[in-house]
Amino acid sequence: MWERLVNYSLVRKFVHLVVGLFYWPRLSIINKLRIEGAEHVRKLPKQNVLFVSNHQTYFADVITFFAIFSAIKWGRKKSLGPIPYYLLNPFTRIQYIAAAETMHSNWIARFFLLAGGITVKRTWNEKSKEVRKGLDPSDTRKITRALEKSWIVTFPQGTTAPFAPGRKGTAIIIRYSKPVVVPVVISGFSRAFNKTGLKLLKRGTKLTVTFKAPLELTYNEPADVILEKVMDAIEQSKHYMTEGKHQWVSSEAINS
Repeated sequence: MWERLVNYSLVRKFVHLVVGLFYWPRLSIINKLRIEGAEHVRKLPKQNVLFVSNHQTYFADVITFFAIFSAIKWGRKKSLGPIPYYLLNPFTRIQYIAAAETMHSNWIARFFLLAGGITVKRTWNEKSKEVRKGLDPSDTRKITRALEKSWIVTFPQGTTAPFAPGRKGTAIIIRYSKPVVVPVVISGFSRAFNKTGLKLLKRGTKLTVTFKAPLELTYNEPADVILEKVMDAIEQSKHYMTEGKHQWVSSEAINS
């Protein structure tokens, strides 16, 4: 029932408005969100766009993406602005991919699912160190159908742990659907919020969301090669692990 309701525009707009108004002060007043690369978002087609990003909290990351897309639609470039007037007519042609067990875990997750969630079944164990496997075929079809009419945000690592390996399913979707792939790098969210993103941990945190230029890909490349390019673009590859590991501080470390 929940995922069927996602198809109703008015339902999405209502959820974007409610969630956006709740989070806007946390992003723009209590903390300071900086947007980089908005010009790359403005040039994108209306469908078949895949945003690939690193992941720091379960919900705050996605909520921030939605707020940014609405703000850019209404002319904002560097921040969400002093008044979130754009939430009255938000940008809703956007969906996100999330694990089914996460999105059905409680009523808050189910409510946010109505904003445009696409649930997928995990084909890997989050606690293990195994390389992420491909998507379930039914989930692949779900995602490709959504790309035909909208943008999608996905987190290739499927976990909030920094520098975790990427899931090959992301590369399979890219090979099959041939979307415009936009890398995004976020920072500061694991310091400002707890793991779920629902609890505020620290005030005055600098939050940044950087949209890079779309990747130049040869879609017939092996999935491993595509995944490697994606992970490097979102600064989660082995190279960034050694060069920039000092920049990543988990919310658990700060809270301990």
